Amino acid sequence: MESASQDINLNSPNKGLLSDTMTDVPVDNTGASAAPPRSPSYNGLTEAEEEELRAELVKVEEEIGTLRQVLAAKERHCGELKRKLGLTPLDGLKQNLSKSWQDVQGSNAYKKTQETLSQAGQKTSAALSNMGSVISRKLGDMRNSTTFKSFEDRVGTIKSKVVGSRENSADELHSPAASGDKPSQDNAPF
Repeated sequence: MESASQDINLNSPNKGLLSDTMTDVPVDNTGASAAPPRSPSYNGLTEAEEEELRAELVKVEEEIGTLRQVLAAKERHCGELKRKLGLTPLDGLKQNLSKSWQDVQGSNAYKKTQETLSQAGQKTSAALSNMGSVISRKLGDMRNSTTFKSFEDRVGTIKSKVVGSRENSADELHSPAASGDKPSQDNAPF
């Protein structure tokens, strides 16, 4: 064969003959073929049937070994192609995650969960809106109550006394009479 990446036809007469580059995968051919033939077996097979089955077993084990070698060669070739294309394992991981996320989003469980959460969000929004309007109405009712009006009047009275006394003291500080007969030009802003 010319290259390790060449396909092997399992029906060809040359099957199992591989190039020297494909010998890194061990093949165990010692399995059932090493057992000595027995007399008519306890499972009802004659010696001829048993020999035929053993020969078939050896043949299948050889094919498995060949396929393992071919698979190893194909994986190496695939790795070389990816390396030449600049594809890194991280790129493969990104693609796998992206595909997995698309698969999750397409699943029935995800769609049902999304629908349920959407309905719950709408109900929560409506409940909070109702609660806000109830609180607003209650605050309006409280503001119109006699107790609140009495409290507001008292606060207003205290405020007018405090602000009024500040205005009077500020007028006295800034009046021309408080600083002499004439206002001083030294304090002019320019």
